[in-house]
Amino acid sequence: MIRRAAVAEEAINGNAVTANTYLDTVSNAVPEVSLRLVGALLALAVAAVHVADQGGVGAFDSPDWLGWAYRLIEAGGVLTALALLAPRTSRLGWAAAVLLGAGPFLGYLASRTVGVPGDPDDVGNWADWVGTVSLLLEAALIVLAATMARAGRPEPAPRTLRTLTAADLLAAKPRR
Repeated sequence: MIRRAAVAEEAINGNAVTANTYLDTVSNAVPEVSLRLVGALLALAVAAVHVADQGGVGAFDSPDWLGWAYRLIEAGGVLTALALLAPRTSRLGWAAAVLLGAGPFLGYLASRTVGVPGDPDDVGNWADWVGTVSLLLEAALIVLAATMARAGRPEPAPRTLRTLTAADLLAAKPRR
């Protein structure tokens, strides 16, 4: 809370408040381990939804490539959760979480709009409740992971422009 007050004071004083300053404030408001735990739970939820959609662990969707894609999402969800829970791999975990959320999200949109090879039956099938739950979980994972990945980057040094004076122009050596 103190950090938020400091950011507000900076803005009131006319100082620049950048997006990174705001993200640092948000990420400092909640302990990072709590956010990593939420990210791990979302990753496991994405994997669980895909197991349920496929009909269980032993089931395999047709066409074969789609079944393997589901297996990849399921394994990726578990590995992403482990990477987020391990303190030294959280940065890798957040990057994996963005991919874990974005891949199935885009795949679902493609399967419902233009269709995917070997599965034309899902075009226009927007009423699938498992798909809707999956989209919500994946969107939440993308937002959290992208925010945390962005908050972990150091803020670039601000660029300042120097005003040239007549003395600077006279002191400059001519190019040859």
